[in-house]
Amino acid sequence: MKKLLTFIALLLIASQLPAAQVAGVRLWTAPDHTRLVFDTTGPAEHKVFSLAGPDRLVIDISDATVASDFSAAEIEDIHLGGLRHAPRPDGGLRVVLDLKQPVRPKTFLLKPNASYGHRLVVDLYPVEAAASPRVAKSATDIERARDIVVAVDAGHGGDDPGASGSRFRTEEKDVTLQIARRLKRLIDAEPGMRAVLTRDGDYYIGLRKRMAIAREQRADLFVSIHADAFNDKRVRGSSVYVLSQRGASSEAARWLAEKENSSDLVGGVSLDDKDDVLASVLLDLSQSATQHASLSAASRVYGELGRVGRVHGRRVQQAGFMVLKSPDVPSMLVETGFISNPEEERNLRDPKHQERMAKAILSGVQKFFTEAPPPGTRLAERQRATLKHVISKGDTLSEIADRYQVSLGSLRRENDIRSENHIRIGQVLVIPDT
Repeated sequence: MKKLLTFIALLLIASQLPAAQVAGVRLWTAPDHTRLVFDTTGPAEHKVFSLAGPDRLVIDISDATVASDFSAAEIEDIHLGGLRHAPRPDGGLRVVLDLKQPVRPKTFLLKPNASYGHRLVVDLYPVEAAASPRVAKSATDIERARDIVVAVDAGHGGDDPGASGSRFRTEEKDVTLQIARRLKRLIDAEPGMRAVLTRDGDYYIGLRKRMAIAREQRADLFVSIHADAFNDKRVRGSSVYVLSQRGASSEAARWLAEKENSSDLVGGVSLDDKDDVLASVLLDLSQSATQHASLSAASRVYGELGRVGRVHGRRVQQAGFMVLKSPDVPSMLVETGFISNPEEERNLRDPKHQERMAKAILSGVQKFFTEAPPPGTRLAERQRATLKHVISKGDTLSEIADRYQVSLGSLRRENDIRSENHIRIGQVLVIPDT
């Protein structure tokens, strides 16, 4: 009975809570869009739709009113002719923007920070192509876009144990599978990314089959996990390999020789119906782009591995490893350490060290894809929707932060800027969400 009374009391209190108020509105005109910021006393659940003849944008805010001193007298610019509002019968608030031209709207909510309370942000972009009103960051487009796919290959397996440790007789095939599984779990936890394992148990898969799995899964990157060995037990450190030019040349020769008997594709283009010259040119273009991407991705991973422990060699190395020979999937081979070194063997057996290695590889992979997201992926769509500002003469960081209603600290962190002296005319700044 006591619980029931408490529940009823909470319902009564909730029913008496005041509706959210729209306390004010501010206008910012950027070079490529107009931004309206509504200051509200709570989160503003809302819907947006457009009307034509004349052009208007309607914003329905649930359970909301306007403050007594609310004013929109100065709301006018190249896109806006004015702003009107009226209460709705359901207790909500309707805001109507009178437009001077059709716009492509985007809206999102900002939580309170040190300078502002709750905010509803409405961005108006000129219509360059037909598009429906959108709430949040191009949500529909991002949902349709695909995930980035990373093929994670655990080296060796089954009756191919790989190298063995000198102290604990640790087998390479076990270490590689454990790190590969950890890397897959980390990748799968990242929005817009997913991983596929070439093997997920103690069994052997042929080297060309590993390549084929990556291509069948339309992988954007292939990462093969290994553990090195050497007859000198003192040698230690992780390393990263990409395909050598000689390895690429030998693979190109094989593809061209077998093109009439193969259904394999290079970058989505079949070679079997092309003459020798055209097939050679297409393969060369595909391999060149793939090798460039492979080196870029491997360099990012190599840099992150150096944060975890010692790296072997001064840079990414090149070799003719079979699993790196896919002509249209950027590929790298990561030697996670020398299992022949007693200390590194102990580390490679340690779950905590395995996790650190997996996180380092993930971090490098993320940096690579952030810099060059594959077209059609969710990451590419998110980056395309990111708000940016080109610095003009007279701009200051504080004015830019105020214009976009973000904190100065978050603006600096997003763009790795330490002081006003580190900005220049023409520099493109990424505007953070908050």
